[in-house]
Amino acid sequence: MRSKLLRNAYESLLTMTAVLLCWGAALWLEGAARLHTDVLVLAVALSLTLSSTQRTASTRRRLAALVLLPVTAAGAQFLGRLLMHHYALGAAVYTAGISLCIWIRRYGPAATRAGTLMTLPFVALLVVPGPALPPTAESGLVSWCWSAVIGELACACVWLVQALGDRYGPWRPDPAPPAPSAPRRVSSPRPRPSTRMALQMALAVAAAFWLGRFLFDGHWPWAVLTVYVAASGNRGRRDVLRKGVERFAGASVGTLLATGVAAAGITGRASVAVMFAILAVALWLRPLSYAYWAAGMTTALSLLLGYFGQDAARLLPTRLTAIAVGAALSVAAAWWFLPVKGRTGGRTVNRRPVTRQDEPRGVTRS
Repeated sequence: MRSKLLRNAYESLLTMTAVLLCWGAALWLEGAARLHTDVLVLAVALSLTLSSTQRTASTRRRLAALVLLPVTAAGAQFLGRLLMHHYALGAAVYTAGISLCIWIRRYGPAATRAGTLMTLPFVALLVVPGPALPPTAESGLVSWCWSAVIGELACACVWLVQALGDRYGPWRPDPAPPAPSAPRRVSSPRPRPSTRMALQMALAVAAAFWLGRFLFDGHWPWAVLTVYVAASGNRGRRDVLRKGVERFAGASVGTLLATGVAAAGITGRASVAVMFAILAVALWLRPLSYAYWAAGMTTALSLLLGYFGQDAARLLPTRLTAIAVGAALSVAAAWWFLPVKGRTGGRTVNRRPVTRQDEPRGVTRS
């Protein structure tokens, strides 16, 4: 356990170094180009999620990321504007896009990696509080071209830090296992696991958008984000249930921590420093249990929204209820709508070998 904690600390140090480097570059860019503060949030979100997917990436995969991430980041910015002004249409486009990123896993490892990269800006869109910002701040949101620039910047910072860490650090990342050849598919009336996961995601996300807007108004991102976090790495019904419970438990603790920080009078730049410290601890403990990561991320998001003027104490019941609704929707979709059977010792899913394109990958497992 001690060795594992030391290794986790080293990996979290690399990630936070890349995050802070990207944040510092975006801070300079914000002042030079007179951008809005949300450009900093986008830089942190992209570099934080990108770090795990690029840790053992080949040169070819990194070049693909250099193309895909800026394009999808720019597209996500358009989608954010659409959600603000045409909510129903934006929700439909978001649901289709996030499901497509999962469905294309059926086409092999390359498609799986592309889908993973394409989901990062979708997740960042829920983290960057565009639709939840006060009306006076919405007009200054970062444009699509600057979103693409931040995507390039995140790639550069992550690769630089990881390359230096691999060259001079005490540990090297474990090499990625070679991709197995796809076995011949046995004819079956049931769709592939990747198709079932995509349909489950579409159903749960669509329901989260509808219930989130109906029940929580501008705070709907909490419900949608919870659905994605719990359902995207679907390794079976029990796995989704476990992550849903851990997400709610961690979010409850995180919300209480953020409320305590706000009650202590920590605001402004001090709250930003506390936010980065909490993220570092959450990254360190994340491999031990997802609940630690959920608690840390919820605390950081609460501090972030407090920085933008939201009252963390007043929104405590709303946040917890939205997270509970999102967890319930993801569990319901995984259990009763085209369920994916969990893996056993033989590593099979629905009587056929699990291939890399069907294995859940992405930010939620990092």
